[in-house]
Amino acid sequence: MLISRRLFLIGLSATALSACSSTRQPRVQEPVIDPYYLRMYGAIHTEPYPIAAMDLRHVDPKWWRQEVPYFTNERPGTLVVDTPAHFLYLVLENGRALRYGIGVGKDEALVFRGNATVGRKAEWPRWTPTRSMIAREPERYGPWAGGMPPGPENPLGPRALYLYKNGADTLFRIHGTTEPYTIGTNVSSGCIRLMNQDILDLYARVPVGARVTVIN
Repeated sequence: MLISRRLFLIGLSATALSACSSTRQPRVQEPVIDPYYLRMYGAIHTEPYPIAAMDLRHVDPKWWRQEVPYFTNERPGTLVVDTPAHFLYLVLENGRALRYGIGVGKDEALVFRGNATVGRKAEWPRWTPTRSMIAREPERYGPWAGGMPPGPENPLGPRALYLYKNGADTLFRIHGTTEPYTIGTNVSSGCIRLMNQDILDLYARVPVGARVTVIN
């Protein structure tokens, strides 16, 4: 009986010690994302090339497309690009706008500023780096001096809006991206990048000739 009692007490001590030294990790609660946004940023299989779904757990909700109050003297249909804030606004009526998160130039000298118009639009555009881009980073851009065909690896993504000023191409674009999780940062060579689902939406809403003003 004495031995059994000792074994019982040792068993209790071992159980208590085991409970105190447990290495099990606490369960982390996954964020609950509104199905509306899951649909908005879901995979797209109706394009010539597939567009992957966004994992919204890795994107701050402030960069998600949303309608917001926005008071401006710009007329509805104007695009306002606020580069310091990393937002692009499509001005609506009644003090409202559609707001999109954007990635902008990694160097202030690379960023367009002022007014322009959408001179042309392209679906799954061909991309050609500018001479200045090739001069800055010849190893990265030199191989594509003759242009890159459309496709999933093309840095312009599925759509592009080409900015013109006084009838001439400024060489700046509003486009999609192959690096969607860089939205909200300064990473581009001067152009304005959106998540691919967002550039598809914006492209459908904005006609050639639309006014664009870039705040920097």
